[in-house]
Amino acid sequence: MSDAPRRTRRDARENRARLLEVAAQAFAEQGLDAAPSAIAKQAGVGVGTLYRHFPTREALIDAAYRHQLAGVCEQASTLLARHPAAEALREWLTHFLAYVRAKHGMSEALNAVIASGVDPYSDSRKLLLDAVNALLEAGAKDGTLRDDVPAEDVLLLVGGIGYSAQYCEKPQVQRLIGLILDSLAR
Repeated sequence: MSDAPRRTRRDARENRARLLEVAAQAFAEQGLDAAPSAIAKQAGVGVGTLYRHFPTREALIDAAYRHQLAGVCEQASTLLARHPAAEALREWLTHFLAYVRAKHGMSEALNAVIASGVDPYSDSRKLLLDAVNALLEAGAKDGTLRDDVPAEDVLLLVGGIGYSAQYCEKPQVQRLIGLILDSLAR
């Protein structure tokens, strides 16, 4: 018998990814009222498959949150491959703030995860700082963005806008993004 780790079948990976997408949306829209059986049905799998991947509701919430945030952060490198750094930063900020706004309803569900003793935010800061650093470094390299502003400062500003974005209209969010970009432009 081999000690090599088992590879997950492609269909199992696809089922898991579908479950995470559906769960993230369901918990964002319904909070803790989102039923695991409804999530499984919408994802096109049985409830047994859901519980095989995520043995508890808290495990599902935690994984859905982490999956979504990782996807948002991965957008930084995708955008940098397609756009100049300053434009990639604008697109990423817009994408990130839309994500924050959509995830507002998930806070109740995330609080339940925290109450269970799991910290869903443990990797969040690093993922976000890595994404913002990549964008700022690319902008410093191509000369479009200042090189003297730490990613931590940008993340703090964006966090404030993210909090405010729950209560303002999209045009105002875009103006606030413009202010950040103006302050970062070289």
